[in-house]
Amino acid sequence: MTRQLHHAHAGRDPQAMLARAIAQWGGEHDLWVFGYGSLLWRPELDFEERRPAQVYGWHRALKMWSKVNRGTPECPGLVFGLLSGGSCRGMVFRLPREAGAQGIATLWQREMVTGVYDPRWLPCRTEHGTVRALAFTLSRRSPQHTGVLCDDDYRRIFSTAAGRFGTTRDYARQTYDELRRLGIEDRALARLLRLSQAESDAADARP
Repeated sequence: MTRQLHHAHAGRDPQAMLARAIAQWGGEHDLWVFGYGSLLWRPELDFEERRPAQVYGWHRALKMWSKVNRGTPECPGLVFGLLSGGSCRGMVFRLPREAGAQGIATLWQREMVTGVYDPRWLPCRTEHGTVRALAFTLSRRSPQHTGVLCDDDYRRIFSTAAGRFGTTRDYARQTYDELRRLGIEDRALARLLRLSQAESDAADARP
């Protein structure tokens, strides 16, 4: 599995990308990180502050294949990516300057083992001003981008896909519940969860 994943992202050295991200941050100011998926409910960062934030030009989409964490190579699951277009509401986390380099390294161990994301420094609007935050975006040219999925695809994935951290359905539900707790409505995700619930209800009703 590891060989397959690394082959899929040939030429994208995670360590070189880490060094570039740290250099772009510069180490002169506190580090900001934009969370839009599981970082919202499992940040695993030693942050000092977090704020509601909005990014323009990017949107949250459940369109990234997961063959380990939320699925398998035989039955891939899904996780969120930040795709170009639209806007996205989430949270920014502030790490003190002296903890910034370790914070980025920790994120790399979690998100960038195979170099799948395109890390970017995005302007994130908050009620206390705009901050420049590290965000993990996904290219539509990435082999991990699903392309267009129909409703039946989502129903099937929600009902069958599971990996080392649990099911795709639970991952999507946990993200949705945290978004709601934060006062953020994601209508696209709500619709997908309704599809999965309808499929689950239909399965329960079968003799």
